Amino acid sequence: MEVEAQAQQDPSRSYWRFSKHDFFPEDSFKDLSSYRAALSQTARRLRDRLSARSTDATELLHLPKQSENRMKRCLSWWDLIWLSFGSVVGSGIFGITGQEAHNHAGPSILLSYVVSGLSALLSVLCYTDFAVQIPVAGGSFSFLRIELGDFVAFLAAGNILLEAIVGAAGLGRAWSSYFGSLIKSDSDFLRIRVDKFDQGFDLLDPIAVAILLIANVISMTGTKHTSILNWISSIFSSIVIVFIIIVGFMHSQSSNLTPFFPYGVKGTFQSAAVVYWSYTGFDLVATMAEETKNPSRDIPVGLVGSMSLITLLYCLMSFSLTAMVKYTEIDVNAAFSVAFDGIGMKWAKYLVDICALKGMTTSLLVGSLGQARYTTQIARAHMIPPWFALVHPKTRTPVNATLFVTVISCILAFFTSLDVLSSVFSMSTLFIFMLMAVALLVRRYYVKDVTPKRDLVKFLVCLLVVIGSSTGVAALWNSNQRGWIGYSVAGLVWFLGTLGMTLLPKQRIPKVWGVPLVPWLPSVSIGMNLFLIGSLGSAAFFRFIICSAVMIVYYLFVGLHATFDMAHQIQQELKLEDGKRNAHQATSNDNPGS
Repeated sequence: MEVEAQAQQDPSRSYWRFSKHDFFPEDSFKDLSSYRAALSQTARRLRDRLSARSTDATELLHLPKQSENRMKRCLSWWDLIWLSFGSVVGSGIFGITGQEAHNHAGPSILLSYVVSGLSALLSVLCYTDFAVQIPVAGGSFSFLRIELGDFVAFLAAGNILLEAIVGAAGLGRAWSSYFGSLIKSDSDFLRIRVDKFDQGFDLLDPIAVAILLIANVISMTGTKHTSILNWISSIFSSIVIVFIIIVGFMHSQSSNLTPFFPYGVKGTFQSAAVVYWSYTGFDLVATMAEETKNPSRDIPVGLVGSMSLITLLYCLMSFSLTAMVKYTEIDVNAAFSVAFDGIGMKWAKYLVDICALKGMTTSLLVGSLGQARYTTQIARAHMIPPWFALVHPKTRTPVNATLFVTVISCILAFFTSLDVLSSVFSMSTLFIFMLMAVALLVRRYYVKDVTPKRDLVKFLVCLLVVIGSSTGVAALWNSNQRGWIGYSVAGLVWFLGTLGMTLLPKQRIPKVWGVPLVPWLPSVSIGMNLFLIGSLGSAAFFRFIICSAVMIVYYLFVGLHATFDMAHQIQQELKLEDGKRNAHQATSNDNPGS
């Protein structure tokens, strides 16, 4: 560990290095005997990590040292507004809307976007609250590590990486679909069919790989000029979106809106869980807090303002699509462009395709920025090798982390279809957003060594009641129980659990900006996210469980021991700093005139 500390102070050391020490510098991986000794202590170390919680100071001051070079503070509220717009308005609205309107929701896709938009706005408030107080690149990973502990943060980290990789792959596939539609009105035109592969994996997509590589190379060259490129193109995109809405309503037919619930209300909520993908991306903007000039002002304006506008635009766009085209005739891969082609506006079709491609491109750009910063903070904590935490001295960007996400997402995008990717993505995203609402409640009502044990027990009981009742509602809905009694009882229990929290004293009040109506809004967010999770199909749960199992196996054999060593190294550094501080104060007291 001493060698590592010296390396951080050596400016002559090359950024591009690939020794074993750069990937596994921890004592547990020094040699085979050290690793065996670490494995023999797995149970004790697991108990330590299950109860361990990080601190604001650790995430803000100590972990960034692992990157050797600091990221540059260069972003304003203007940058964040358009980074949020550029990251969110991409494949979701253009790619998933047609798929869900055709297969599950019909015209009620409007309500799907209302439900998922409200849930997303509540999550935005939770993210903003944390990002203002802890402006670090880790985003939700750092926030969860501080409030819910190291092991929960690891599970979140695994899902964050899964979300980043799957999200990037999905964007690449959607970009390819629209590009193919632009050339030959065939979304699969540029893909290579391999009949021997299973359905969903039988269309190879080299174009998706190419666009992923281009976007990630641009993001590696610098944050500020990537932001400028994004907001210039996003302004153009917003103008085209307004045009799409106006023309859609001009060519609308009331007959297309009936039946409004062709697949029942259940189909509407099932679509709400999937179209949630359309709102994701704002969490990536929260990771830019470390590069924001004035986080306490810029982050609330950038995130909350942009997401409110995006929610309105999404609702209008989805409604105009189903009013213009009968849901049974909507193209599931390139809904908007084919819709304009169908009403004889071929030139508008190309405009829509260009706008969609532009939106997906900026989503890839901003996604690349955010995904790399998530990966950087996860690597700083040594949950993955710290080599991925290094920040390039010239570009001031995490090049290694960007390459990591790029390579895996390219492989996934080459083989996997959009519908398979979307269900996995939604599950991971909703799970993390639910944990973020829980973490916010913990931050308000529990402070270690300050909160009385009696108040802690009361809080935990209320929290479990809220989670349990929310899970109950989701289970009732998924089992096709439509009687009002069960929902009324579960809703009353949820209300009493939340009310119980309001009677407890808050242990931490935000100094600058905080979520209003705590605990009510975070409690609603927990309920909505769990409900949407329950609306997903069994295949999404199966894939989620398999991925989580793989993550836990990795954690027990690698991540646990690396983070254990890292945490104790930081504790030793803190003790040394305290010793130096005490010695300095003693010297000052002995020499008051110096």
